[in-house]
Amino acid sequence: MIHTLSIALLPVLMITAAVSDLASFRIPNWLTLATAAFFFPMAWLTGMPLAEFGWHLLAGLILFVAGFTLFSFGLFGGGDAKLMAAAGLWFGTSQTLPFLVATVLAGGGLAAAVALWSLFMAIFEIHGPGDESRIGQAARKIRPKLPYGFALAVGAIVAFPQTWWVTGVS
Repeated sequence: MIHTLSIALLPVLMITAAVSDLASFRIPNWLTLATAAFFFPMAWLTGMPLAEFGWHLLAGLILFVAGFTLFSFGLFGGGDAKLMAAAGLWFGTSQTLPFLVATVLAGGGLAAAVALWSLFMAIFEIHGPGDESRIGQAARKIRPKLPYGFALAVGAIVAFPQTWWVTGVS
């Protein structure tokens, strides 16, 4: 039962974060805290080796620094940075790169979809003859917000089957 919980908990928490971010452009602090906090008892209950535990802590720390660096440059939301760090605890250093690659690919697809939708909506707000020149103006003004918690959830779900939780728990 503990093994089942250990492989179900992170995906459920990440999906919850994605739904919250899609609905409100917010990832609640309690959800990020739960994602980070549940790692510790799950590691203990599943018998994670101490060396593996250390690699998981290092991954969380690295993603914390990276996320808040992106946040400080205005490239990432604070909730996204915190969620990425909390998820990093679950991936460890061995699966952080696959998690990030899948997240970036999902984020790129999300960005393209949101940008196209925003452009589509901007074009349809323009009416009347001679408004064609305003299409270019509208396209330059598009700076859509991205619910990046969705991309983080996709990245987590794609990378999670190769983690210690699935392959190394006895």
